[in-house]
Amino acid sequence: MEINFLKYLRDNPSAYPNNDGYKGTIKPISLQEIENLEQLYNNNSSFPKALKELLYLAGNGCYVLETGLFDSQEEMQTEARELLEKYNKNISRPFFAIDMYNSGDQFIYVYLDEEENPLVHQAYLPTNDNIPTYKNLNKSLSEFIKHRIETFKKGYNPF
Repeated sequence: MEINFLKYLRDNPSAYPNNDGYKGTIKPISLQEIENLEQLYNNNSSFPKALKELLYLAGNGCYVLETGLFDSQEEMQTEARELLEKYNKNISRPFFAIDMYNSGDQFIYVYLDEEENPLVHQAYLPTNDNIPTYKNLNKSLSEFIKHRIETFKKGYNPF
């Protein structure tokens, strides 16, 4: 797959490239797995290009996305939808969760009906008057990933 949007992730595949013991390298999923996810979560339509690139490069593990609780992308998508149901919330457009905090009850997602490099959004599901339930993070997926990598490279927690 040609990488157009996530070149920065492709070019920075490891959290600790100089560590001989643990590098924290991104882990891909196959194009077939991506097609299966498209069938399940986007009515067999193609995902936005940047999301496909993310899954192709790091769909099975990424040092700047919290996906560690789940054995697969499908499991994380199921959990995101179950959380919405638990809190009696709804996202009416097709979406795909890209990050789910270990503490649960919130996740980061993109809409699947947007342009090739969709904007990133956050769902915070517990009722709290001070925190909106849904928030546009005002970054495209490629900008979001690049920002998190840069934050990590500076020695800060990207989460």
